[in-house]
Amino acid sequence: MRLFLVAVFIFSVIALHAQEKVIFIAEDGLKITADLYEIDQDKPFIILLHQEGSSRGEYKQTANKFLKFGYNCLAVDLRSGGEVNFIQNHTALLAVQQGYSADYLSSSKDLEAAIRWAKERSGKPVVLLGSSFSASLSLIIAKQNPDVKAVIAFSPGEFFTPELKIQSSINDLNKPIFVASSHRESPYIDTLLTAVPDEFKTTYAPNDGGEHGSKSLWKSNPNNQEYWLALTMFFSKINRMHRR
Repeated sequence: MRLFLVAVFIFSVIALHAQEKVIFIAEDGLKITADLYEIDQDKPFIILLHQEGSSRGEYKQTANKFLKFGYNCLAVDLRSGGEVNFIQNHTALLAVQQGYSADYLSSSKDLEAAIRWAKERSGKPVVLLGSSFSASLSLIIAKQNPDVKAVIAFSPGEFFTPELKIQSSINDLNKPIFVASSHRESPYIDTLLTAVPDEFKTTYAPNDGGEHGSKSLWKSNPNNQEYWLALTMFFSKINRMHRR
């Protein structure tokens, strides 16, 4: 009952916070554009990452909901992307104009830069939230980077073969992860996460339907409230862990 009331609160009482565009630099010199949603500079960050062909606009209708979990949000334009919700990916445009590599794996430079920016601003480790290919990137980087405390991964997969295989790369990942998918993707996700210890992984898929990537959280998805409730439970779990 308590979790239900928390979920209702998130869905129905959302105070909109103004977003601010910020720019930071990846290690190869590319300027990265992001939208900052901030409730308190001292709060930790969720770094919001889009799927292929998309932009920071993927979180236009959901970023403010994440603030209710007690986190600031940074919605990042990765160099591999396009346009969604009428928001153009400025990082991807700049990468093409200036001749930077813009494949999926090169986007890891942008994610690492976002982690550094958020950690320097709040002084606290971050939560990564990835969508499709960026969900896979988030899982890989979480294993390597001590400034990442948890991962939320919507529809990860083997997007980087033959250069890199996700299933073996996240072997023995020992941080809390929440992995969500559509009903159809669920068996594949179970296989992908075989090598991650059960104590660290939480998975969710609806009994039917669902969406690929973080579009699962959009109002246009009939199952969206189920996903939000599952996320509420996951955040309760990681917040308890970090109070110990």
